[in-house]
Amino acid sequence: MYSREEIKQLHKDFWNGFDEFCAHLPRFKYRKKPWILYNTKIKGVELKFDATREGAYVIFELNHHNPNKKLAMMELMRKYKVVFDENFDNAIWEDSFIKPCGTDVCRIYRHNPDLNIHKKEQWKDFYVYLSKNMSMLEKSFDQLRELLEIIAEKNTI
Repeated sequence: MYSREEIKQLHKDFWNGFDEFCAHLPRFKYRKKPWILYNTKIKGVELKFDATREGAYVIFELNHHNPNKKLAMMELMRKYKVVFDENFDNAIWEDSFIKPCGTDVCRIYRHNPDLNIHKKEQWKDFYVYLSKNMSMLEKSFDQLRELLEIIAEKNTI
């Protein structure tokens, strides 16, 4: 069992290792920031990583404060699911995911339950999984970006 401080250090070491891993990937040679993540420039849309004892997650999250817009964006994703399936197939689609803080969001994600962040010998596998899947998720996002921007900026739906 880890103490709270040990867990904090473990996560810090993991994410620092992931940053170093990404720095050596050819696709990031000319990019200032390797991933889009929170900087989608679309209100209520984020791309996320998560690494836990339950596995590795690569997540497309719709968390717009307006529930109608959030659901409209998710409906748009379902309408263009074929675009997601080209690059990010076999994803899990959830219209209502309650985050630990209590926020209700929509999520499309991939999960590898065979990885455990507490097993340092699996970190390389984590890094490969996260980078490969985020690259595929970003491709899907880029193809649907303009449509999401339109819904996010509309005053009415």
